[in-house]
Amino acid sequence: MNSSLITNIISVLVLAIASYFVFELVNIALSPAISVALGIVIGGIASVLLFNIKSTPSIGDSGQVSELSTLYVGNLPYRANEQAVQEHFEAHGVVNSVRLMKDRRTGKRKGYGFVEMDTKGANNAIKNLNDSEFQERTLKVRLAKDKTEEE
Repeated sequence: MNSSLITNIISVLVLAIASYFVFELVNIALSPAISVALGIVIGGIASVLLFNIKSTPSIGDSGQVSELSTLYVGNLPYRANEQAVQEHFEAHGVVNSVRLMKDRRTGKRKGYGFVEMDTKGANNAIKNLNDSEFQERTLKVRLAKDKTEEE
């Protein structure tokens, strides 16, 4: 299970129980079931507002909302720029953004980056672009891992 989902479920349950006790302390005459149900609704709304939802909807060419995935792209040529990478990946789906990493001290590219695109296109890009040639380099393309709190 996704840690974000677990956090949301726990927060909804905590708020549901807390709302039950708040209604009891304020002497609002509600049944325990209604108190808990209101807490679940309030908890659900609060968790959506308070916690960052990882999957971001985007509007594709067809006008339908689609989920976005972030791809890690390794072994990029140092001379490659965002535009060239975007054009290379657009053959496989709708690209939302491209971020190529640079060394903070020197400003030179590090040879890897991240491409954010619709999930269907991302799966297609992984299948077709991993271990493929791009500007005389063999790309490594896979789903990006979420940053952990320790990083």
